[in-house]
This record gives sequence, C-alpha cells and structure tokens, in this order.
Amino acid sequence: MNDDPRLPVLIVLHQEASSPGRIGQILERRGHRLDIRRPRFGDPLPKTLAGHAGAVIFGGPMSANDDEEWIRREIDWIGVPLKEEKPFLGVCLGAQMMVRHLGGQVESHPRGDLEVGWFQLKPTSEGRTLMSRWPTAVYQWHREGFQVPTGARLLATGEGFPHQAIGVGRRAYGIQFHPEVTLAMMHRWTVRALDRMIGPGVQTRRQHFDGHDQHDRQMRLWAERFLDLWLDPKFEPQG
Repeated sequence: MNDDPRLPVLIVLHQEASSPGRIGQILERRGHRLDIRRPRFGDPLPKTLAGHAGAVIFGGPMSANDDEEWIRREIDWIGVPLKEEKPFLGVCLGAQMMVRHLGGQVESHPRGDLEVGWFQLKPTSEGRTLMSRWPTAVYQWHREGFQVPTGARLLATGEGFPHQAIGVGRRAYGIQFHPEVTLAMMHRWTVRALDRMIGPGVQTRRQHFDGHDQHDRQMRLWAERFLDLWLDPKFEPQG
C-alpha cells in the first residue's frame, strides 16, 4: 500500500453546504488535498483507496437506520477501507454507518435524551494506550448512539451515551463527537438548526459558546495528535 502523504484524503459529506471544518484544515496543513464527494447527490465512491491516503465520513441530520439507497450504499462501501486497511474515520453519522456495516446497532437513548453541546469524555484503558491525552469535554450533536460491534475496541465513554469512540482493526476509528467544528461552524449550526435544539440533553446557545471558550483548545490539540497517528503507516495500536 502507498501511504505517501501527498495522496489526497477522501472526504464524504452529506449536505450541500457541509464542510470538513477543522479536520479538513489539519489535513491540508499536512500536505493533503481533499477529495470531497457527496454520494447523497450522486457523487460516486472509489472502488479502491489505493489512490488515497485515507477516508473520512462526516455527519448529518439523517440516521444510519434510514432506508435510503445512498445510505445503504455508503454503509456497504465502508468495507473498502476496512478490507484494504486504509485509514478510515467515521464522525458521528460516519461512525454509526461503520457500526451498521459491522453488524452493530444504532439506536436512540432509552429515555429519549440527546447530546447537543459540550459533554464529558473519558478514555478507556485502550483509549489511553492509543493516546495518553484526551479532551475532558467534547462537542456533540446527535440523537442516536451506537453499540460496540463485535471485534471493535471501546476507546472512550460518556455518561449519557456510553460509547463515544471505537477502533476497528489497525486503521479504522469511529467517534460520536465533532472535533471538526470551528467557531464559525458553531455559529451556523446553532442558527440554521434551531429546530433540532429542543429536547432533553440540549444545551442553550450560550452554553455552546461558553463551552467553546473552556474546552475547544483541548479538543483541537487532540484532533491534531489523533490525525497524525491515524495517517502514520508505521503506527500500530496496542491491545
């Protein structure tokens, strides 16, 4: 496999105005071009990732349980990076799609709770083996969570939704939270998605920005360290 850092990273987005945000910025600073595709609007996904350094599937307001043809196609496609052992990262919906691909469950909280805002994060022993420093709180925006599928490693937990980060094989990861969100994105999300800022577990808009002031630096530093490990062909996760 060619893990030349000059290879592009495949970026899969789910809305017309979606952005890879901070994750895209970090990858570009490390010399990667972003190959942005939106399968929901007809963009094809590659049959192999031999020409890419890795792939990131981001989130969206839809569910991995929705019976849409493009969602089923994306879930099936995740077998490509898993089989080829190319770096794969699923963020929120992307993580839930990987769980569905592996036969795991994606479901709502039993009490109907949501996580929208800043919530505590705690690494497991395997998570600390992967990375010694994790953020104490991360930015969340979801109504469903995922179970840990057979063969996956639980890397981080949360109080309301206990499964926050998982590892699969050598190079694949899924995270429930959103390290890609910049301050500008937070402004857009909390204005354009006001209809989804209602319900138990949803923080006020003021809390979103107060949390950014308190916790964003930790989350940004974690994202930079994680992506460096993720793209390092010599990195071998322990455990």
